[in-house]
Amino acid sequence: MQFIVVLRILGVLLMVFSLTFLPPWLVGWMMGDADLVPFETSFFIAFVLGGLLWLPLRTYRRELKLRDGLLIVVSFWVTLGLVGALPIFLQPTLNLSFTQSVFESVSGITTTGSTVLVGLDNLPRSLLFYRQQLQWLGGLGIIVLVVAFMPLLGVGGMQLYKTEISGPMKDNRLSGRISETAKALWIVYAGLTFLCAILYKLEGMSWFDAVGHAFSTISTGGFSTHDDSLGFFHSFSMELTAEIFMVLGATPMALHYLAMRHGSIRAYGKSSEFKFFLMLLGMLFLFIALAILLARPDSEWLWGMRWGLFTLVSMMTTTGFTLTDHTPWPAFLPVLVLATALIGGCAGSTAGGLKTVRMLLLTRQGVNELRKLVHPHAEFVVKLSGRAISPTVISAVWAFFAAYVFVFVVVFFAMMVTGLDAVSAMGAAIATLTSVGPGLGSVTGNFASASSATLWVGTVSMILGRLEIFTVLVLFLPMFWQR
Repeated sequence: MQFIVVLRILGVLLMVFSLTFLPPWLVGWMMGDADLVPFETSFFIAFVLGGLLWLPLRTYRRELKLRDGLLIVVSFWVTLGLVGALPIFLQPTLNLSFTQSVFESVSGITTTGSTVLVGLDNLPRSLLFYRQQLQWLGGLGIIVLVVAFMPLLGVGGMQLYKTEISGPMKDNRLSGRISETAKALWIVYAGLTFLCAILYKLEGMSWFDAVGHAFSTISTGGFSTHDDSLGFFHSFSMELTAEIFMVLGATPMALHYLAMRHGSIRAYGKSSEFKFFLMLLGMLFLFIALAILLARPDSEWLWGMRWGLFTLVSMMTTTGFTLTDHTPWPAFLPVLVLATALIGGCAGSTAGGLKTVRMLLLTRQGVNELRKLVHPHAEFVVKLSGRAISPTVISAVWAFFAAYVFVFVVVFFAMMVTGLDAVSAMGAAIATLTSVGPGLGSVTGNFASASSATLWVGTVSMILGRLEIFTVLVLFLPMFWQR
């Protein structure tokens, strides 16, 4: 373990992150916020802390190993949660505890979207912009952004990139150099964000709301600048735009890049995972539409269809945007659509959950096991987009699935120990582990009334979910720290 390299890179990452306090400060200054000291103080603390780590070690240059990358990523995400909480904790109008501030910060940077804040419409514009920006940076991963400029730091970024990108197969590159791949992904990400913001503006949002909601739509984060989320605008066209870009955010950024580079949508058609993702969305929507039709065969049915489609897309992409009310619909529907977050979006996207590629591989492996019952001596190969998948990858997928279920059960019972009832605990576990945001029961709208213990459990769960569990758990193995 090269602790000097780890500390040096952590210092660089902190200094880079300190710069993210400047755009909210500028927005607040332009929009007349009374107190911008929290952002000035936070910038100073983060930059100085990063500088103190980097300056003494700046001449020490070594290639990162896998274990170094794992430790850097976990350390940085934990540090982000703490340092990112500073502007929230120091905001005099909020009067939040440090625990609540860290929860809000981690929820933003992990694109979860759970919140302890109420009265968003009356909060300072700088703080609202900061929350939206946190999700955008966390969506593709600020580490992937830094990897794009790793050659300037004198270290390779491959280990950081592989640790940060989600999914079971992490070696796919768009370019021979990993820094070029990272740049390509961020160009696509920024381009989609810009297009989404323009459409929101054309549909009637202010520039502030348009940019803020574009940040949280593409990142599948779900934070809003209003308590009523997108339901505040009462606009079908905005909901449709949100649905399209939530799906795009939950699609592998590499697919968007390939489609743009070749000027063709064939890349989407060749992706088994993307087609499986759309198929699941379609099948679930048909089921929800039928359930709503049977429950409300009146004039409310069309509104129910609108609510059902939006909520399904929002939850399965783990965005977490909501419309105003779902009480007229069958009680099982909110539970069902929230449960779809466990599946989540595609690997290599901004969405959370298990990822549809894993569900697809498990499904195909299960079908092969059934075939073996009929033909015991036959050899069946699991394929994805025409390529055979090695047994090693299949074993890793099964291991991840088992670990995910285990962690979910642990978080569920931990939430109950903190005082939540069973329904609320299940909702909180799904909300934080999958990064979907909204829960059930007492945490349906927000976590404002949650205890400190509940918030800390949720904070740990959000980091575990964002880093796909194994990245964190491997640090607890004694062999990880051995030479």
